[in-house]
Amino acid sequence: MDNSLLLLKKIVQEAATAASPAKQMDYIVSAVRAAMQVSVCSLFIADAQGVLTLAATDGLDPTAVGQVRLAEGEGLVGSIARSSHPLNLEDAAQHPGYRYFPETREEEYQAFLGVPLVHLRRHIGVLVVQERQRRKFTDDEEAFLVTIAAQLAPSLSLGQSHFSGETPEQDSATTQRIIGIKGASGIGIGTIHLLIENDLKQVVDQESVDTELEIDRFRAALSECRDELKQETYSLKGDLPGDVVAIFSFYEMLLDSKELSQGVEHNIRQGNWAPGALRSTILQYSTLFENMEDSYLRSRAEDMWNIGNKLYSKLRGHKTVTSQDQNLILTGDLISISDIARYKREQLVGILCQSGSSLSHTAVLANALGLPAVMGTGKIKNLIAGVPAILDGHQGQVILNPLPAVVEEFQQLANNERLLFEGLEELKELPAVTPDGHRIRLFANTGLMADVSPGLKRGAEGIGLYRSEIPFMEHENFPTEEEQKQIYRHVLSAYAGKPVTLRTLDIGGDKVLPYYHFNEENPSLGWRGIRFSLDNRPIFMTQIRAMLRAAEGLNNLRILLPMVSRVDELDTFNLLLEDAREQLKAEGYQVQRPPVGIMVEVPAAVNLLRFFASRINFVSIGSNDLTQYLLALDRNNARVSHLFDNLHPAVVQEIFRIVQQCCSIGLPVSLCGEMAADPLAVILLLGMRIETLSMNAYSLPKIKWLIRTLPVKVAEQTLQKALSMEHENQIRKLTRQVLNNHSLGKLVC
Repeated sequence: MDNSLLLLKKIVQEAATAASPAKQMDYIVSAVRAAMQVSVCSLFIADAQGVLTLAATDGLDPTAVGQVRLAEGEGLVGSIARSSHPLNLEDAAQHPGYRYFPETREEEYQAFLGVPLVHLRRHIGVLVVQERQRRKFTDDEEAFLVTIAAQLAPSLSLGQSHFSGETPEQDSATTQRIIGIKGASGIGIGTIHLLIENDLKQVVDQESVDTELEIDRFRAALSECRDELKQETYSLKGDLPGDVVAIFSFYEMLLDSKELSQGVEHNIRQGNWAPGALRSTILQYSTLFENMEDSYLRSRAEDMWNIGNKLYSKLRGHKTVTSQDQNLILTGDLISISDIARYKREQLVGILCQSGSSLSHTAVLANALGLPAVMGTGKIKNLIAGVPAILDGHQGQVILNPLPAVVEEFQQLANNERLLFEGLEELKELPAVTPDGHRIRLFANTGLMADVSPGLKRGAEGIGLYRSEIPFMEHENFPTEEEQKQIYRHVLSAYAGKPVTLRTLDIGGDKVLPYYHFNEENPSLGWRGIRFSLDNRPIFMTQIRAMLRAAEGLNNLRILLPMVSRVDELDTFNLLLEDAREQLKAEGYQVQRPPVGIMVEVPAAVNLLRFFASRINFVSIGSNDLTQYLLALDRNNARVSHLFDNLHPAVVQEIFRIVQQCCSIGLPVSLCGEMAADPLAVILLLGMRIETLSMNAYSLPKIKWLIRTLPVKVAEQTLQKALSMEHENQIRKLTRQVLNNHSLGKLVC
């Protein structure tokens, strides 16, 4: 076929921008028919039961759309779906699996080529082309159709749930279930409240007529944003702890950044108008964050665009208008903390972001306010204001136009959850001890100053992981020793008398600092973590000194080293630590040597634990990265993220091996990450007799309830059964049954 690559690219791009699933499917069949110059192109879409329905056709009788249905294995189309293999026939009617549908009027077509549509191992449907004359389609034609099916399958999978099998159009009153990312747990029942979009990303470059006027416009917008932000900060002070309100200081820092103002003004002086110059500057800095592997740091790109949209709104002269209605689900592409601050807490029942991540400041603020949040749903087509909806933060889903029975069911779940947490409030000051006497310490993970209070409020016994990268990302240059010391001191003081684990700088690879840029072909396996720090000794020494000074008089500091895979890395660090301590003592500081630990997240570290033992004081299992490296997949890659599972048998067995090794050589061991907050996984960790779990603050009461209810002997028996299982689904079924047997089923929504 001539220009097949260009045709392929055009069809895929146009299909992705279609206004609705029905229009997308209609476009695909007409475009493929024209590209291949055939008589017919038809698209069959599979429902949840595998039944294939004719969703669109160009060439057959259009009244057959929605009427022709085949089970998997039925007819030629069903056979293709079952075998996941193309079928290329000279004369379709002569094939033993052929089935004729009178309503299609396809008896005049003989040549048949059908290919399966599969995405992430899930059958999406079948794409078919037909020709009147008897012939076999060429290898090039078959290759083209196979290729375009592979390219279109992901896009069609998003619209799969929108196709009812009866009509190609989606009624605005039809119940829709949209899957996103869990941002903040909880259930909200209300109506969609759409924010007015100020999408800076859509701004185009335009030549500036008056450079100085454009600069003045930008400076005025900057000043107006600063004033508005101060008002928004003040409006939330009564609802939140001071350090949660401090999230707004990050926005203030961005607005005061010389890089932002000088970058925009430079672009204006280069001839661009103010909105275009702003877009270009925001894009430059957000891209630095977006290219980072660490999901926490990558989410800071959202803050850049939020600030950009806020400034763009002022450039356009838009006045902020808010609703006085109640039970609102605040909805938009990117919702900023400023957007939330404009509403009274009692007006809101949830936050729905079509973009964004679970680690965004928006999600952190939603958690602190007790608002459920769902992020990253992608563009929800035909979404209108006032639509009744259920926001399920536990499952990361939103249900539009729910049936009355569904509303009633979720209302009961919300009531049960409220009663559950009211009942768990009394556990705050109680230890996490099993009925048969096994004690586990429960720590909180934190990466923001704003995360400190929620952990204390929910009974955290310490901080198991504090990400120290954030001050480095939020500065215009490497932060000074004094700046770092003040930040660390705040966290250590808040948890005075409780252990606080500060992880040293985990930068490098594709976690690029705006002021220290470098490129690598394989950043996940490159210059990062402890390797970066040791190779940049002045920076590392400054951080070590800041940590030691911050702990003076408090003595609750523990230092955690990331990505350790070699003995000499520990030897070098211990020399640096001792050197820093001697320096500070000579300067008059009363500093002590803190306990030092490593994160076990690199498989190599597991086999070196017996050599590490004499050089460290504790071990923290980083379950997220360890799982990622063990399974050789990126959990942020949509193509393979569904395979990421902490209960994969290999992960369970490896963590058990780590715990056993640490026990045999006398190393205290903890675990942090998503696994620590998963009740099903905690049963197994309890069975391993792990000593400490570190998790998000929200999960602390639930996990404490589980530990105080489930005997460790039951957990040990469950672990032994799980270790003999070959699939994570078997392990989930087993552990879920254990929860149900002990009246803990409410923990898994």
